[in-house]
Amino acid sequence: MTTFRKLSGLAMALMAATTLQAQDKVETEISADIVSKYFWRGSDLGSAAVQPTLGVAYKGFSLSAWGSYGFVEKGEEELDLTLQYNTGGLTVGVCDYFCGFDKRYFDYKAHSTSHVFEGFVKYDFGVLDAAVYTNFAGADGVNNDGERAYSTYLELNAPFRLGGVEWTATAGCVPFSTDYYAGYNGGVTGFAVTNLSLQASKDLHITDKFTLPVFAGLHFNPAAERAYFTFGVTLRP
Repeated sequence: MTTFRKLSGLAMALMAATTLQAQDKVETEISADIVSKYFWRGSDLGSAAVQPTLGVAYKGFSLSAWGSYGFVEKGEEELDLTLQYNTGGLTVGVCDYFCGFDKRYFDYKAHSTSHVFEGFVKYDFGVLDAAVYTNFAGADGVNNDGERAYSTYLELNAPFRLGGVEWTATAGCVPFSTDYYAGYNGGVTGFAVTNLSLQASKDLHITDKFTLPVFAGLHFNPAAERAYFTFGVTLRP
């Protein structure tokens, strides 16, 4: 399973925004996930949250907005915009991450912006999909020398079916030093495995006309020596 943002995640590590499958006609996606914790690429980014998605797709191109709004802590807010193109098993795109709504949204200056701009390439081999994500502008982290890290994250996802449930096994790593991704005592000082996850998802048939997708996952960050268990549901009109 692939998402615009977090199922890296779905990335998330399955985070639960839904990817639009490009068609010969315009397709629209409206959905919202309610999650017990915001977990992304090995990082704990907040408490229980609602995470809406709005997107459109046409002939391989898709544009989406994804957000996260925490129920517990003030300031746990995020808005991401993603533009991508899919052809066959190949997907390429760019994403604009914006966190912290106490900041000015239209501030794009290099040394003051709260936006992070990322480019990514993904390929679906069928039994396995692989992805590379790299920050190329904005509020990126710094490396061991205090310079822009061009923070990069590599991920493999292997979907499979077991016991009538859809599963996804994820392995993610950071190849170079950066304080953008979570490691022990902050960032990572070199190559580090930051995300080992196993997530299961299933549609619960509540009535003949209403189905509720649910998902749960175990997530481990060996570099930060952390473990998480998450649960969520997806709502669609």
